[in-house]
Amino acid sequence: MTTWETACFIIESCLARGVREFVVCAGARNASLVEVLARAEAAGGARIWRHFEERSAGFFALGRTMATGEPCAVVTTSGTAVAELLPAMIEAFYQGRPLLALTADRPERFRGTGAPQAISQPGIFGEHAGCGELTDWQQRSPWHWNVELEEDFTPGEWVPAELPDPPAIRLPNFSVAKLARWLREDIFRGVVVMIGDLEPEDHEAVFHFCLDLGVPVAVEATSGLREALGELALPDPDRMLRECPPGKVLRLGGVPSGRFWRDLEDLPETEVYNVTRTGLPGLARTCETIVSPVGRVIQGLGDVEKAGDALDYFRRTSRRAGQIDDLLEAYPDSEPGLLRVLSAYASLGSSLYLGNSLPIREWNLFAQRDKPVTDVRANRGANGIDGQLSTWLGWTADLEDSWCLVGDLTALYDLAAPAWLGQIERKGRVFGVINNGGGQIFSRLPRLEAMSGRAKELMLNPHVVRLDGWAAMWGMKYLRIENDAGFDALEPGEVPLLVEVIPDAEETRGFWQAWDRM
Repeated sequence: MTTWETACFIIESCLARGVREFVVCAGARNASLVEVLARAEAAGGARIWRHFEERSAGFFALGRTMATGEPCAVVTTSGTAVAELLPAMIEAFYQGRPLLALTADRPERFRGTGAPQAISQPGIFGEHAGCGELTDWQQRSPWHWNVELEEDFTPGEWVPAELPDPPAIRLPNFSVAKLARWLREDIFRGVVVMIGDLEPEDHEAVFHFCLDLGVPVAVEATSGLREALGELALPDPDRMLRECPPGKVLRLGGVPSGRFWRDLEDLPETEVYNVTRTGLPGLARTCETIVSPVGRVIQGLGDVEKAGDALDYFRRTSRRAGQIDDLLEAYPDSEPGLLRVLSAYASLGSSLYLGNSLPIREWNLFAQRDKPVTDVRANRGANGIDGQLSTWLGWTADLEDSWCLVGDLTALYDLAAPAWLGQIERKGRVFGVINNGGGQIFSRLPRLEAMSGRAKELMLNPHVVRLDGWAAMWGMKYLRIENDAGFDALEPGEVPLLVEVIPDAEETRGFWQAWDRM
């Protein structure tokens, strides 16, 4: 086939397999693919996004898979452009998202020659992606199609075919009989449900299941149920569960971000049962796992008997919640104190994206609990901090009043992300950044106390960067908040708003010292 015919075949194959969105990072090598995609867009068969930087493009495409539940392709030229997709492909693998890397390549004869833009692209993503043409792709994980193309091509005719319905995704089989027995047996040992990331379609089934079961729940914001579960939700689950470990833990959805989940590695007497669509147990120790969309399993269980609170966690929840409120009032300009106020404003938005590290942990602990925040996402697959803003912008590209909250280093990792603002919904969009001057999550590590001053500096990456110039660069409004009174000026509008929250360092230290004594 000619280069043009090859390009037509590739894009037609993608469309036939249900790929309707493409994120294009254009170059000489993939120009033929770009031309076919432009024609597909004009014919109404494809939606095209563009960006100049492949790492951001990969994470934006990942965000699109979150938004639609459908595959999204990111289209690159050859050489190191392909390598830039590795972080997003890894994240997609651990999230179980249908991200397609469609990478143009020089013909095989150039490999190993040192010729420009000629690296070994096939298999570059290793175990994190399947590879080849799309006939074997089940669309439950990422895929890599590396295409060898000559650079020169002559555009010819391209008549868009009638698009078939996307192929049905084959879901894994499962049995709930063993889980149903497990939920009924030995409940005197104490049962706790831990809920991580859930898909929106799982919310209702999981909510009613938890109400019916009546056990304590360690619920994360990314479940969409943190506020809705009310008195079932433990206010400080890591410490409460560490003080009195339950006999049985049922994890629903993604791997929890809290410390107690890691503690389970050293608690073999606590039985763990996972229900997750990715099939990843999240622990190196022995546990049971059902691989399925969570809602399907819960519906398969039918009615469940109430297990209750065998270990009396609920007796302590009101006191612990009151202690947290008292601390937040005592240190209003600390990082947790300012986050509590920010969460009240963010709860008025349509959706919320949480960056990794401190923001997601602090939100789970300290955000308001009065108003439900049901549409919440995060990149909790590989737990990296790169590409967070790009993922958020991809997920919420069509949404008004969308909020995100990330840390300062996370924002600095993704400075090119606001380039997407010219292609997406801008109204009511709020970039929230907690700028605490470095990687302060490491300051909470006990091992840091034994390290030298220079080693601590290397761990924390301290800086004095302020983000008003970044806001101006991308045409965003800017608001700097240093105390709780500063929130009075927070008014989202037609232009995206960057809110830079600068906690008081002394108050923050005082808060955490009091927290450790609580």
